[in-house]
Amino acid sequence: MRVAVIGAGIGGLCAAIGLDGGGAEVTVFEQAPEVRAGGSGISVFGNGLRALDEIGMGEAFRAVSSAQAAAIRGGQRRPDGRWLARSPMDALSELRVVDRAPLHELLRSALPARAVRTGARVTAAGPSGEVTWTPGGGEERRERFDLVVAADGIGSRIRRSLPHDPGVAYSGYATWRGITDRPVDLRGEAAETWGTRKRFGIAPLDDGRVYWFAVLTSDRDERFADDRAALTEHFGSWHDPIPELLAATAADRISFLPIDELAGPLPSFVHGRIALLGDAAHAMTPNLGQGGGQAMEDAATLAALFAPVAGSAAVPEPVVHASLARYDSLRVGRTQTVTRRSRMVGRLAHTPGPRLTWARDVLIRAMPSSALRRQLAWLQDWTPLG
Repeated sequence: MRVAVIGAGIGGLCAAIGLDGGGAEVTVFEQAPEVRAGGSGISVFGNGLRALDEIGMGEAFRAVSSAQAAAIRGGQRRPDGRWLARSPMDALSELRVVDRAPLHELLRSALPARAVRTGARVTAAGPSGEVTWTPGGGEERRERFDLVVAADGIGSRIRRSLPHDPGVAYSGYATWRGITDRPVDLRGEAAETWGTRKRFGIAPLDDGRVYWFAVLTSDRDERFADDRAALTEHFGSWHDPIPELLAATAADRISFLPIDELAGPLPSFVHGRIALLGDAAHAMTPNLGQGGGQAMEDAATLAALFAPVAGSAAVPEPVVHASLARYDSLRVGRTQTVTRRSRMVGRLAHTPGPRLTWARDVLIRAMPSSALRRQLAWLQDWTPLG
């Protein structure tokens, strides 16, 4: 079968690898002139690891990722360093943290060079499997595929052309992200620290460097002339090693991005022979660290569903529709539940005002670890076909 994957992000590449491994003829369309990672670090939980295992990339991923995050103390702290809650370490035994750049390169290298077309801008995809695209500096072309996987991100051109597109909404907060230039001793702790309308997260990489993020309630269009100065103003007085992490990060390794999400749930991720995947289908806030993991799940599910026919010369329309209907039933409910829970965590973390922050902290301290363990178990207890 012929498969078009639109977008060479993590989800798109995982889908391409899984379908290619099943025998499909896969073409990845990437409008950028080269395939490269965006952002800085990414956390992959047990469900993401299982998805990578399903497409044959689990062991290779383990070789380039850090298991340290699962071996050190985590949870929530106050800006003065006092603990609010500790994460149950046994529920995070599979957690891995990796720099996005080597992960992206790992996934790209798993595909044959002929499978990826860079500088290829897809302008339309039809329910019959027709893809309209333009090569860099060339004339518009059309090709027909048995399956079209739209993995073109939160601003997905394909999703916007389909019925019921909810559009995109601002979450109310934005984030700085960075990776230190050198190793920093975390002293066995890597918590997320919650203040009033802002928070700071820490995750170790395998070489001792640290991926960190700082989240601030702000207007959608707010920008800072000097990101380092703004970070120091908001987080420079917080507990160690937060000031050291900021000092150990070069200015060009710091990015700032407003956090958007889909404005509402899509009733379906499928339209004819088109399947939406990852942020194109369910862009969510990053508060549970599940954006990448859910895209990996989408990819592994598609690969598993089409495995029986991926090596066929062509796939009849009823077979495609039946497989995609199953994809919808497996993915819509789960991803939208994760989306809602992630949004709730963000609202709790960015509680406005000192009094409500105090009440939130009391609530967190009173929450039994068993409740968090159940939440983490539900997130990570996943298999491709349910």
